[in-house]
Amino acid sequence: MRAVPVPEGADVAVAVLDAESGESASYGDGRFDTASIVKVDILATLLLRAQDEGRRLTATEEAYATAMIEHSDNDAASKLWRAIGRAEGLDAANERFGLTRTEGGEGTLWGLTRTTAVDQLTLLRQVFGPGSELDGVSRRYLSGLMGRVVRGQRWGVSAAGDGSGWALKNGWLPREATGLWVVNSIGRVTVGGRGCLVAALSKGNPTWAAGIALVEGAAVAAVSLFGVEDAAG
Repeated sequence: MRAVPVPEGADVAVAVLDAESGESASYGDGRFDTASIVKVDILATLLLRAQDEGRRLTATEEAYATAMIEHSDNDAASKLWRAIGRAEGLDAANERFGLTRTEGGEGTLWGLTRTTAVDQLTLLRQVFGPGSELDGVSRRYLSGLMGRVVRGQRWGVSAAGDGSGWALKNGWLPREATGLWVVNSIGRVTVGGRGCLVAALSKGNPTWAAGIALVEGAAVAAVSLFGVEDAAG
C-alpha cells in the first residue's frame, strides 16, 4: 500500500475488500472509538432483531433509522440504541455477524463503542452481502440509506471511488480531554464498475479536517492495491 502521511501523534487503520476477486487486505490492528460509524451497526442489529421476530421495521423505527444514517442524527441513534438493548444487544448481534473485537459503549455512550478496521470490514460484508445474516430486503434498506447521506457528509471512503456509486457512513468525535479528533469512514465505492468495501479509522488527529484527509488518503491507498489507484485522482 502506498505511503499515507500521518500527523504526528495520530494513528490510522484501514481494511479493504475487492468485491470482484474476493481479495482483502488490512493495515493496522488497533482498536478505535467508533463515533457515528456505529450507527450502521445499530441499524444492522435492529434489522436482525426484526427478522428474528418475523417483522419489518415500524414506521417510527424507519423514521429514526433514516435520520440516524442520512443525517447522522444523534437523538435518533440514542432511541434505537435503547431499542436494541444498548451494548448487550449490539454485542449479541455482532457475535452473529462475525465481529470479534468490537465492544459496545457503556451505558448511553454508543459513540464510544470500540472496534477495528477488520471488524468494520466484516460488518460491511453483512450489509452488502453475500453470506449475510441480514436478508436481501434488510441489506437493500440499510445500503440504500448509506447511499443517501446528506451532501456535507459525503467525504471519507468516497474519495477512493469514481463517483459512479457509493454508500457510506462517517463518524467524528473531538475528545474533550485532549482536543484531538477521532475521524472514521466506512462504506462501498465503485471504480470503473468494480466494487470495493473500505473501512478507514483514525484517532489523535489535530483537527477534523486533518482526520478527513487521513482517512481519505488511507482509503485511496487501500483501493490502489487492486490496480485502481487512479480512482480518486
